[in-house]
Amino acid sequence: MYDIAIIGAGPAGASAALFAAKAGKKTLVIDNDKSITKRAWFENYYGILEMTGPDLVEIGKKQAVKFGAELLTSTVQNVTKTETGFHIETENGAFDANQVILATGLGVDLAEKAGIRTKNGTEPRIKTVIDVDADGKTNIDGIWAAGTVAGVSVHAIITAGDGAKVAINVISQLNGERYVDHDVLKS
Repeated sequence: MYDIAIIGAGPAGASAALFAAKAGKKTLVIDNDKSITKRAWFENYYGILEMTGPDLVEIGKKQAVKFGAELLTSTVQNVTKTETGFHIETENGAFDANQVILATGLGVDLAEKAGIRTKNGTEPRIKTVIDVDADGKTNIDGIWAAGTVAGVSVHAIITAGDGAKVAINVISQLNGERYVDHDVLKS
């Protein structure tokens, strides 16, 4: 049983995974390797002079794995609620998790199949997004959403921040108190 399963490893998903794993949560990231970020070029991402989208995605995955997240390349076919959390079916097996974060970019099909409410998107060319509250919660307790699929701006730096925010909210809920992670310079 994983504490947190994150579906999608673009900027939102990888950022959520990095925070979750660094907080000591047993974290699974399931990615179908189809992130729209893989077509991007970055010169407007704070802290990066310039970088390709594929490089940004790979670095994000490596950061999450560095802190202990497990990464699986697969397509999630279904997420169902159980007595103890959620059962996640992929084309490569099934997994159980206490909490789920959907960071599926443009894709809402999985969310709709799981009974999660969606609404019209407000970003150009984004027709449908998952209906979340300010913390990233969906209408199904224990399923959260982050990034473009949750209706935030499609800009990678914004989706990455949203992934971190949602992960911190999930970690806080699991811990029963507000979680904060601030690294400091080592002397």
